[in-house]
Amino acid sequence: QVQLIESGGGLVQPGGSLRLSCAVSGRTLSRFAMGWFRQAPGEERKFIVGMSWDDRRKYYAESVKGRFTTSRDNAKNTMYLQMNSLKPEDTAVYYCAADKTPYGLGQRAADFAFWGQGTQVTVSS
Repeated sequence: QVQLIESGGGLVQPGGSLRLSCAVSGRTLSRFAMGWFRQAPGEERKFIVGMSWDDRRKYYAESVKGRFTTSRDNAKNTMYLQMNSLKPEDTAVYYCAADKTPYGLGQRAADFAFWGQGTQVTVSS
């Protein structure tokens, strides 16, 4: 059974940085595409970052491009989301997600079938 556990959220001032982590159990991270979604209050969950199984292809939504960077450490079975230059509109619950099948590209929201419980990120002065 796939289990994803996010951590690293919190309160940060505008312009600040946070790094989210996603610990994966129940599967070998190196074989699967991974992604990040976020859901702001009153809005639907949105796909913001995707990473192919081999890390060669990465998708970033326009709203986060140039400020967010995703990476993974296969030895630790953990994925990361480095968030810089944070803005109040980045305030949301952030979810990591795993692809349905191995060796995928992870470039579309529909690629993902498993999500973590989410971690709250609040950007406010």
